[in-house]
Amino acid sequence: MSDQTAAAGGPRKPRIALMGEFSAGKSTLSNLLMGARPLPEKVTATRLSPVWISFGTDAPYRVDIDGSTEPVSLTQLEGIPVEETRVIRLFMEADILDVCDLIDFPGISDPNMSSEVWERMLTEVDAVIWCTHATQAWRQSEAAVWDSMPDAVRENSILLITRFDKLTTDKDRRRVFKRVRRETEGMFGGTFPISLLHALEAGEDYDKWDASGAGPFVNHMIEMIDELTKIAARTDKPLYNYADGVPAPVARAVAPRRVQRPLAGDKAERERPAADASAVNSPILRDS
Repeated sequence: MSDQTAAAGGPRKPRIALMGEFSAGKSTLSNLLMGARPLPEKVTATRLSPVWISFGTDAPYRVDIDGSTEPVSLTQLEGIPVEETRVIRLFMEADILDVCDLIDFPGISDPNMSSEVWERMLTEVDAVIWCTHATQAWRQSEAAVWDSMPDAVRENSILLITRFDKLTTDKDRRRVFKRVRRETEGMFGGTFPISLLHALEAGEDYDKWDASGAGPFVNHMIEMIDELTKIAARTDKPLYNYADGVPAPVARAVAPRRVQRPLAGDKAERERPAADASAVNSPILRDS
């Protein structure tokens, strides 16, 4: 399936998947990235087919597994037949959607949903932001799915250790972070501990924003989108389809404008230091 909403004659945007197990924080992450809930309050994203979100004001629609489309109502999304739907297309006017598309995947280990529901959308993915719950981080079921990802996707992806505030001591935080880093070495472009709820609550308070772990993560994500934009400018095929590495560059693309954090004020315009991909110096690891 090609991107039916790409601007005519222009390069496609990078497509970043939000993935993880049930209750790992993907819905909160999408809220943080877009500054608003993409789905109505009562809708549970984990009970839906993958939701592909792009910039715009177009009406939502679903794409059947045979490629046919039909309009859908935001208030009746949970009535859409999951097994018969490849993807639900939604549109929002959010800063981050100016520079990339987001694809919100259902939980990977839902016993009530066949893995085929989300596996058939992997071919549309350039990179992944994978959420793993801090109190049970990087389960075998997560590792099994990630092992099947091509290197072109893995090296441009981010691992978020979410709900890091649930680990109440500095010793536990460092222990979990070091274990996850050890078990996923070389599998992600960056690994970051984060409290997504604290990031949402930070508002204009930059100390709280950085203490939540959001600062290093967002700075790294900006760099990731920049690199993916250059790659997307030279190929229509998402990176999942490149088992042997990304296509060679033919021309340097124009880098996307800086993605601002939600609710950002004038301070967001200031240059901030680049994030260390290992997040070793993340404030959330130093808080006790």
